[in-house]
Amino acid sequence: MNRPAALNRTLIAFFGLLLVAAGAIPAAIRFRRLPVLGDDRPLVPGTDLPPTWVLYVTAAAGIVVALAGLRWLAAQLARKPRSRVWRFETDPDAGGTELATTAAVAPFADELRAYPGVHAATATLAGTRENPALVAVVSVEQDGDPSEIRDRIRTEGIPRLCQALDLDSLPSRVEFRFTTTAGTRVA
Repeated sequence: MNRPAALNRTLIAFFGLLLVAAGAIPAAIRFRRLPVLGDDRPLVPGTDLPPTWVLYVTAAAGIVVALAGLRWLAAQLARKPRSRVWRFETDPDAGGTELATTAAVAPFADELRAYPGVHAATATLAGTRENPALVAVVSVEQDGDPSEIRDRIRTEGIPRLCQALDLDSLPSRVEFRFTTTAGTRVA
């Protein structure tokens, strides 16, 4: 369970409903759908406009809140790269071979999960065969050593994957996440 993502979605939904209500209630009062006020009573006390600086500060605050909300929403849309199907064809008349990139990286992800100190791991192979990119997300246990895991991925895991896929190089990005789970201890 990804608690920060669930919290973000909950907060976005809460603030969204709050903003919809903040806009809908005055509109409903204005169009007499919500008879909170009488027809002859104003929505706000007094008829004088506030000082000009108050209007500017209110507009600036609204713009800042809107931009922050859009940035927050855009961060929720960030997803892992889309996987593809690679086609190996030298002679289309003789047939071809297709390889789903999810199937290609499944053994690599299994290998990562077997490393000491790794709690969980996922991997995605994106791009084309001519321009591939590897993205791995590794959850490290409390007593796991990220630098040791990174070195092992760089010296063992990625070269083995390159060999299996017949690639000269494989640009990769590894994201480490930390978990509160403790590793198995031998007494």
